[in-house]
Amino acid sequence: MNAVILAVLVMLILATLRVHVVLSLFVGALVGGLSAGLGISQTMVAFQNGLADGAKIALSYALLGAFAMAVAHSGLPQLLANWLIARIETEDGSASQRVVRVTTMMVLGGLTAMAIMSQNLIPVHIAFIPLVVPPLLIVMSRLQLDRRAVACAITFGLVTTYMFLPLGFGRVFLHDILYANIKDAGLDVSRISATHAMGIPALGMITGLLIAVFVTYRKPRTYRIDTGTDSDSGEEISGPVEIDRRKVAIALVAVVACFAVQTVLTWTGSEADPLLVGALMGLLLFMATRVVTIAEADDVFTGGMRMMALIGLIMITAQGFAAVLKETKQIEPLVKSATSLFAGSKPAAAFVMLLVGLIVTMGIGSSFSTLPIISAIYVPLCLSLGFSPVATVSLIGTAGALGDAGSPASDSTLGPTAGLNADGQHDHMRDSVIPTFLHFNIPLLIAGWIAAMVL
Repeated sequence: MNAVILAVLVMLILATLRVHVVLSLFVGALVGGLSAGLGISQTMVAFQNGLADGAKIALSYALLGAFAMAVAHSGLPQLLANWLIARIETEDGSASQRVVRVTTMMVLGGLTAMAIMSQNLIPVHIAFIPLVVPPLLIVMSRLQLDRRAVACAITFGLVTTYMFLPLGFGRVFLHDILYANIKDAGLDVSRISATHAMGIPALGMITGLLIAVFVTYRKPRTYRIDTGTDSDSGEEISGPVEIDRRKVAIALVAVVACFAVQTVLTWTGSEADPLLVGALMGLLLFMATRVVTIAEADDVFTGGMRMMALIGLIMITAQGFAAVLKETKQIEPLVKSATSLFAGSKPAAAFVMLLVGLIVTMGIGSSFSTLPIISAIYVPLCLSLGFSPVATVSLIGTAGALGDAGSPASDSTLGPTAGLNADGQHDHMRDSVIPTFLHFNIPLLIAGWIAAMVL
């Protein structure tokens, strides 16, 4: 069996069996390296070299977690939570079904809109999640809103936006990576509209979201109601808490400043990490205005970093896993061996190419890293089989995006988990990875195949 397939299968099976994701990634990388003939020493060296690539990402998210905790300390998130709780509860503590439905749609719609805007209008990617989601957990628990639906809504906004709209991160994915690599492989796609090519796959993602929200996870789900993000406190909120308006105002300024810095650095193409610089700016502002005093700083920062520590560790390990997959040199043979099964059949070729893209992205955890690997092989193959240029763009773009939703190592699933598990009631594999895999990869694979056939 191909080492890449074996490594990804071992990682997914172990993670599904509730073996910790970090350990699953490590064992999967070890199995993949050994099956490719690298030996223990070479496999471990490749894994260790890959870990270094994830260190900056992990530090950025740790600081972002500290910034999120500082925002929570200001009372701003509690103000939002109190307003929503006041909307859904009457004097006797009950809530009408109509109000619950409306508020549920407000929460789901608002988070989906934020995820969409995080890719283009305010390109901060998943940075908004630890700021916005943890304070809303109390509201979600009162609404008995299934958090799996929330995870699907956020992941939909993160993935569909960059694969369909050529703005912000979408421009990087579609033009700087997808179109550039296809052009380098010998096909001119400069006159092809990205939205036209990726329209049908985007409809597949929309279908998956609608099924998740209105069919699969529409029923109420009971959660424990805790204060803040401390899952051990066990204290239920009985009413609104006192809010310091000055701290709230400073928190608003800090959030805007953090996002503004990230936006400027992203749009200008600066080599400085936008997340790292933005979080530092926000933290310094909180300290300078004494919203977080010197005495409180240690507890606030430590609590925030603890909240994001698991996500950072998984991201670091995922980089090591991806490095081992690349070191095996078996990604390209995987694609080439799959092509031998086509026998000149366009439908079979489209399906197998999409499936290979899914496997590669599930292992690497980044669709942005998958495109350069598969484009050089897929373009001549598509041309030889008679696919049109627009169908080629759609096929390769979909193959790259497949697996971003539903990968245990992808920030499109790690981000939602970081926010939704702030009170310890959202499992990464069962509540983020498996739901997003089923509701997005299956419709996206079908839609991508249809697009390749009709465009």
